[in-house]
Amino acid sequence: MAISLAQGLGLSIFAVLAGLDSWLEVFYIFRPIISCTVAGLILGDVRIGIIAGGLTELAFAGLTPAGGTQPPNPAVCGIMTVVIAHTTGVAPATAISLSLPFAMLMQYILLMFYSVFSVFMPVMDKAAAEADTKKFARPAWLMMAIVCAAFFIVIFLSSYAAQQPMQALVEAMPQWLIHGFELSGAALPAVGFAMLLKVLLRVEYTPYLLLGFVVASFINFSNVLPAAVIGVVFAMIEFFRDKKNKTIQDQIDEMKANGTGGGDQDGI
Repeated sequence: MAISLAQGLGLSIFAVLAGLDSWLEVFYIFRPIISCTVAGLILGDVRIGIIAGGLTELAFAGLTPAGGTQPPNPAVCGIMTVVIAHTTGVAPATAISLSLPFAMLMQYILLMFYSVFSVFMPVMDKAAAEADTKKFARPAWLMMAIVCAAFFIVIFLSSYAAQQPMQALVEAMPQWLIHGFELSGAALPAVGFAMLLKVLLRVEYTPYLLLGFVVASFINFSNVLPAAVIGVVFAMIEFFRDKKNKTIQDQIDEMKANGTGGGDQDGI
C-alpha cells in the first residue's frame, strides 16, 4: 500500500520526537514496541504495528549501547519495519531484516554527530566557567535541532520519497532471498533475548528458564499471557523468599550484636 504525503509527514514528525528521545533517553518512546505501534496508527495498520513492535522489541532487548559500541538505531528500525511491511506486503519478520540498513545509516549519522559536535565543547566550557547560562544553552539547542532535522529527513526520504524504489527492489528480489530475510528476521528476537539473558541470567534461576521454555513450547495456548502469569508467580516466590531470608539474617545479626549468640563461657 502506498504512503500518502500526510502519512509521510506524520511519520517524520513522530521520528523527530522518537529520535530526540533516543538522543536524550527520557520517555523511551523510541523503543520499537512504541515506535512500531505509533507508526502503525499513522499508516492505519495497527495490527502490523503491534506485531512488528513485539518482534522488533525482542530483537533489540539485548542491544544496548556500551562505550563506543552503538547498535542500529531502534527508533528508525521500528518505524521502517512497519513502513516496509505496509508498503511491500512482506511479513513483519522479513521487514525487520530489511529495515536494519536504514537503522544502521541513522546510527552512523549520529556517530558522525558525536564527533562533529565536539567543536561546541570549548564554547560551552567557557560559558560554564563564566556562568553564562544563555550562551551555554544555545549550542545545546542547536545540536538538538540538528539531530531532529536528521531524523526528519531520513524518515521522510525513506518512507515517502523512496517508497516506489523500495517496493520495486523488494519485488525484484528472488523468493529464496526473501525467505532468507524472513528466517533471519524471525531469528533476531531470539538472538536479542539470548543477549539479554547472557547479562541477566544467574545459575540459580536456570530451572525457571527451563520450566518457562517447557511451558511456552509444549502447552497449546493462543497467547503468551499464561506464560507471563507463571513468570510473575515465580518472581513473587523469589521476592517473598528473599524477604524472609533477609529477615532471618537480620535477626541473627541482631543476636550476635547483643551477645546472645552463645560462646565458650556458657558451653554452647
